[in-house]
Amino acid sequence: MIRKLYFLLFLVAASFKLSAQQTNIYPTNWWTGMKMNHVQLLVKSDNTALSGQKLQVNYVGIKVLKVHHFANPKYTAIDLFISPVAKPGKVYLTFGDGNKTTKLPWALLARPAGNGTQYAQGVTSADFIDLLLTDRFSNGDPSNDRIPSMRDQSLNRDSMYLRHGGDFQGIINHIDYFKSLGVTTLWLTPVMENDMPNRTEHGYAITDHYKIDPRYGSPELYRSLIDKLHQNNMKMIMDVVYNHTGLYHFLEQDPPDSSWMHRWPKFTQTNYREQTEFDPYAALSDKKKMVDGWFTSQMPDVNQSNPYMANYMIQNIIWYVQKFGIDGIRIDTYTYNDQQFANRCNQAIMDEFPKITLFGETRVFGVANQAYFNQNIFNLPFKSNLQGSVDFQCLYFGIIPALTEPFGWTNGVNRLYYTLSSDFLNKDATRNVLLLDNHDEPRFFSVVGEDVEKQKMGYEWLLTCRGVPQMYYGSEVLLKGFTNPDGLVRSDFPGGWAGDKKNAFTGAGLNDNELAVQSLVKKLGTFRKTSSALKTGKMMHYVPVDGLYVYFRYDKDQTIMCVMNTATKDSPVDFGKYQERTAGFTKAENILSGEVLNTSVKTTIPAMHMWVLELKK
Repeated sequence: MIRKLYFLLFLVAASFKLSAQQTNIYPTNWWTGMKMNHVQLLVKSDNTALSGQKLQVNYVGIKVLKVHHFANPKYTAIDLFISPVAKPGKVYLTFGDGNKTTKLPWALLARPAGNGTQYAQGVTSADFIDLLLTDRFSNGDPSNDRIPSMRDQSLNRDSMYLRHGGDFQGIINHIDYFKSLGVTTLWLTPVMENDMPNRTEHGYAITDHYKIDPRYGSPELYRSLIDKLHQNNMKMIMDVVYNHTGLYHFLEQDPPDSSWMHRWPKFTQTNYREQTEFDPYAALSDKKKMVDGWFTSQMPDVNQSNPYMANYMIQNIIWYVQKFGIDGIRIDTYTYNDQQFANRCNQAIMDEFPKITLFGETRVFGVANQAYFNQNIFNLPFKSNLQGSVDFQCLYFGIIPALTEPFGWTNGVNRLYYTLSSDFLNKDATRNVLLLDNHDEPRFFSVVGEDVEKQKMGYEWLLTCRGVPQMYYGSEVLLKGFTNPDGLVRSDFPGGWAGDKKNAFTGAGLNDNELAVQSLVKKLGTFRKTSSALKTGKMMHYVPVDGLYVYFRYDKDQTIMCVMNTATKDSPVDFGKYQERTAGFTKAENILSGEVLNTSVKTTIPAMHMWVLELKK
């Protein structure tokens, strides 16, 4: 009897040991009907015996092409071919050594009808983006503020570096607010798991590419958020990171071998010099440091020349678009990537989803520098296929000097004119994403010295210039802050938490200036939604004179005249000087004030003001 009891206890213990052996397969599933029908599965298992066993997959339409082993026996890579005859179902990866077998289930799902055409619609100049840090926008579900199993247990809104509790539910609760601003698209900083010990509010230190960070909500809630956006004729941009992971990513903590991340004899940081990518005189050692150096000590640099890591990253992004219905992709730290890999990754995404939009964070200093990383006119050995960039050139060398420098031959608003004049370097500059500020840049209101009129001019320019306009949450109600330290520009959105004294959703507690700028964005953003000239029209601008810069957005149905007076004194406006665009029109209606001007009569625009005028016959 005692021997029988011991035997039963042994079976229970053995069963527990097997159940405790965790196994993960990446990607977690795939779909029938995908153009990418050669898929490389990465199996990570505590059962290291699997790596020495034979593999069989007895499933109609699926063929095992090759099995790869690594120095770390926890990993096995499997090349699969999924033929057109394969049907959706549960696929078993059967490992065996002749004595026993282990079956690992993996899902092959049905791709919805339309092959992705009902989503991945792309984000264009017809859209208006709002960039959010989910943790700092609105706390709709306090129950997920802390997850006991995660390293970062902080929760304190009084600290800029700790978690504050914003989540997907908070965003869902306020879709009507985005619509009131004229916003058509949300861009969230990365939503994948960031199981790091600290500084997890931004999302850029990913620790598992196939997990949604549970402090934001479940994968189902993320999909629900995107579905609700689509139901409201809105879109979702996903923020992805090719270049690096978080230090606690399992591929860094327990890698298949040492070649999946870039390794140096001692910690080596990137030199942040994008010039080394195209400089004809660059030292190869400088270029290597730029591309292979770690972004920070907490962010290991991905070795994109490792074919297994490359497949892992590419398949992951395609998996997200297909699973969640993503419409566009913003690619973080784009210039630090191996550009050949970036092209390959971009192309795979575009092949699968032809309408999708890809734009990169090319935070560089020079119009030509930025254009190098875009589709461009350069006749160089490397040709980028990236559709567009976050347009830091129009920020650094455009709207900021236009509103903060005195007018001169190469200063003030002339710098904005010069920068836009260089659009010829791009294949299509309208795919660049304009901005006033973001999570890495000072709040625009602080940049312009907390001058409300300049803040208004910034938004009037943002919503009327060529390209895709992107605002940053809270700047419409005059949130301020510089980036030293960067936490100062990542404040909570007023009203996103119960008990907030200010509520930007309702207007409660906002002062007159905050309400005025918010009202301007609402009015112009809403007007833009139905303005063919501002969404997709051509652009013509005139050489600035004495601080007065005039440009037009126009098509066959509509003409919008934008008059920006950056001078410290009132400026005369003579509509007759702009005959190429004003001929045939007799009236100019101010979109914001409703005032109607007679175009045959000279008028005066006040100092440091901007007009957005619709010309009418």
